[in-house]
Amino acid sequence: MTPLIVFSHLRWDFVYQRPQHLLSRLARRRPVLYVEEPVSGSPRNWLEQQSPVEGVRVLRPHVTGTVDGFADEHVPAVRRMVSTVLRELAIDDYLVWFYTPMALPLADGLDPRAIVYDCMDELSAFRFAPPQLVQREARLLREADLVLTGGPSLYASKRALRPDVHCFPSSVDARHFGQQPFEHPSQFPLPHPRLGYYGVIDERLDLGLIAALADAHDDWQVVMVGPVAKIDPESLPRRDNLYWLGKRDYADLPAHLVGWDVCLMPFALNEATRFISPTKTLEYLAAGRPCVSTPIRDVVGLYSGVVSIAHGPRDFVRACEQILRWTNADRARFRRRAQEIVERSSWERTVADIERLLERFEKPLELGVGVETGISAGGLAEAGPDLEVEVELEAFVDAAMGVELKAGQKTAVALAAPPAPSN
Repeated sequence: MTPLIVFSHLRWDFVYQRPQHLLSRLARRRPVLYVEEPVSGSPRNWLEQQSPVEGVRVLRPHVTGTVDGFADEHVPAVRRMVSTVLRELAIDDYLVWFYTPMALPLADGLDPRAIVYDCMDELSAFRFAPPQLVQREARLLREADLVLTGGPSLYASKRALRPDVHCFPSSVDARHFGQQPFEHPSQFPLPHPRLGYYGVIDERLDLGLIAALADAHDDWQVVMVGPVAKIDPESLPRRDNLYWLGKRDYADLPAHLVGWDVCLMPFALNEATRFISPTKTLEYLAAGRPCVSTPIRDVVGLYSGVVSIAHGPRDFVRACEQILRWTNADRARFRRRAQEIVERSSWERTVADIERLLERFEKPLELGVGVETGISAGGLAEAGPDLEVEVELEAFVDAAMGVELKAGQKTAVALAAPPAPSN
């Protein structure tokens, strides 16, 4: 199968998320070169290489410049490094895959069979986003042969700019998160109840909300797992019952989840979270853990029937209190509902759908252009042979966005009671 050359703003070993899930599975059929954004400030230009999983080779350029990211001044050096690796590996036929439009100038020195853009975030809304990002994404959307998006909100946004966008919401490795391992030693001594979050701790989190949770009940233990990025660590609220445990490996996450009574998605409502579709939602559900979220659009549209949606600190606290009052029967009913949702999605199914889209580039180009492939929208609908799936997906996204708009009225908690017993 045709190799992939991937340009990403994310370090492979930072937080295990969408790129690692997709690419490690795609690498079972095709080689993957994962080019990270350059590390600046080096005394000389050199290339660090590693192979974290079979089929994936990570290239980490170290450059002498002082500007961070895929800056224009780094392009010549990075281009030479990538060209050298391609020559050494005898790769002259490949696809180029972008996670960030900032790396687009590097495509000018390559001759790919096709260009893929997997838009997993609205990067222009993030803190410290480069000013050129919007212009470069517009060009990438014009030039890409295949555009994927990581959730319904992004899909709706990019569909307005390019109609043939495909939606692949985050999936889940249910086996990994369904484990029941021994509890992680860093939280084992903490009493219950425990309320936990894992993920990057940055401008997307509502720090005031997190403080309010810790203040609401002295006996609640609020556990925050993940690296701090783009915000001052001194800005994190400090309480005796609030624990910032730092970064954990992906393999360690189930050992934290197994000891949490309520999982948290305490996201701020700002430009940086307007289009997010948190992967952790399905991971929490796969672990059988109830969770409470602020009204993030994709969470409301996709999961409001099983995730408690709370508006503001007071409602968020009430939602957690309500879950903590559930009986064993309530929890069993919740787990059945969560399992039904989790079973509809898997990274393997998503990758199989993406591979079907990539098949067009394995054929002569004159036969591949304009050929539509039925997809299952990352497991939300069954794959079909024609345009029917795309029509169903558009209807789904429109319905999901409608749910979000209706949720604008002040419904304190969308899951206001435990799941009712079936007759």
